[in-house]
Amino acid sequence: MMALLETMRPKQWTKNLVIFAGLVFSDDRLLLSPPAVLTSVAAFGLFCLLSSAVYILNDLADIEKDRQHPVKRHRPLPSGRLKRSVATISVILLFGTLIPCAFWLQKWFGVAALAYVLNNLAYTFILKNIVLLDVFSIAAGFVLRAMAGAFVIEAPISPWLYVVTILLALFLAISKRRHELILLQQNRGSHRRVLEEYTEELLDEMLSVVTASTVIAYSLYTFTAQNLPDNHAMMLTIPFALYGLFRYLYLIHRKNLGGAPEEALLQDKPLMATILLWGVLVISILYIFPR
Repeated sequence: MMALLETMRPKQWTKNLVIFAGLVFSDDRLLLSPPAVLTSVAAFGLFCLLSSAVYILNDLADIEKDRQHPVKRHRPLPSGRLKRSVATISVILLFGTLIPCAFWLQKWFGVAALAYVLNNLAYTFILKNIVLLDVFSIAAGFVLRAMAGAFVIEAPISPWLYVVTILLALFLAISKRRHELILLQQNRGSHRRVLEEYTEELLDEMLSVVTASTVIAYSLYTFTAQNLPDNHAMMLTIPFALYGLFRYLYLIHRKNLGGAPEEALLQDKPLMATILLWGVLVISILYIFPR
């Protein structure tokens, strides 16, 4: 059971926090509505288990390649601590239970959850071997989480939710590829074929473009979105967003933490403090000032 839980990657459940974006940024201030909050918490829990099923499936598909990886070879499946049969049964049970539960919770939430699963299946068996489409598929997973969070509480989806989410997700996905490229070096092709198509210089240029685009998109959001206070107080959050991005870039280039965003979030106190302060400031601005 401990080996199965490790394969489910509970540390990576922090990625599903994006589900609460629709709740926090909704026009109707649904963060003050207990039913909406409870529904969002249920959606978060469901996506945590759904993403865990995806992680188990990925490890099953990559078990032989992971045995050649300097870090992933210690995971339960490639190391032999978890039997393939147990992992396979767990995936079937999780998908078979969670997808119907998602449709029961809310129809369009179920559609988004199913699309999330299909996107991950496409990534596991096809897209992860196609240059550029691999990082877009990873980013799509974050966008589908954000959409699901809005659907489940029937909140309108702002175009800014799509733009900022997909840019930030691309930022994380490209960082992950860069980390893998540097870690595996000459053996990168034997573990992940698509890494042969990337170079460190190409990924750094892509990272620069996405970082600049994220800053511009978020800055424009703070003073042009219709559901924000008229006094443009949301612009006060821009320095926190900038510092968060720059701190993560520092962790990528100096601390080699780009391969695991959840570890960077949980281990780096300045980054964690910045995100918490940003969140407190955002909620204060949205729920104190008139719109």
